[in-house]
Amino acid sequence: MNSQAVSSATPSNWNAPNIITAARIVATPFFLWLLLAAGGNEAMRWGAAAFFVVAIATDALDGYLARSRGLITDLGKLLDPIADKALTGAALVGLAIIAELPWWVVAVVLVREIGITIHRLMIVSDVVVAAAWMGKLKTVAQSIAIALALTPLAHLSGAAGAVFTWVNIVTMSIAVFLTIASGIDYIVAFVRGRGSATRNA
Repeated sequence: MNSQAVSSATPSNWNAPNIITAARIVATPFFLWLLLAAGGNEAMRWGAAAFFVVAIATDALDGYLARSRGLITDLGKLLDPIADKALTGAALVGLAIIAELPWWVVAVVLVREIGITIHRLMIVSDVVVAAAWMGKLKTVAQSIAIALALTPLAHLSGAAGAVFTWVNIVTMSIAVFLTIASGIDYIVAFVRGRGSATRNA
């Protein structure tokens, strides 16, 4: 009887996954400062890149902990996308401020990410739009492209710098393409899901 009561109890908002997510949000301004203050300091630039990679890894970790230990909460559902978009947005805006990324790329990615995140939260109780493979691929592509852009590899002299510059251009182009394509895919899935819900009502 007691074990059933414990298993059915609502998990506390202050659980490990939510704390990790909140810490990622709080630390994002430090990441942005590190990127903007780096200038020609390669150590600080590598530090910014490492921070981003670790933060992405903790995103996967807190999601795994929440699912595997039954610690999914409404607060976690709210904080997780905010943490993801804050980190991604900070990285893109920072790269644009230091003139290493066009502002139109920042605008395209953020409009898609923020718009769909807000829409998901608004319709969560009405229509369920399942996470699609394209959206997951987009997330991976963005993570790789941003992580590479944050490194100082493109600043190397000679052929090495030119190669990494093109690597950054190609990976970011793929990320932008998937960002747009997955956004369109989401809209199509939403329209179909709403139509199906209407027919079944």
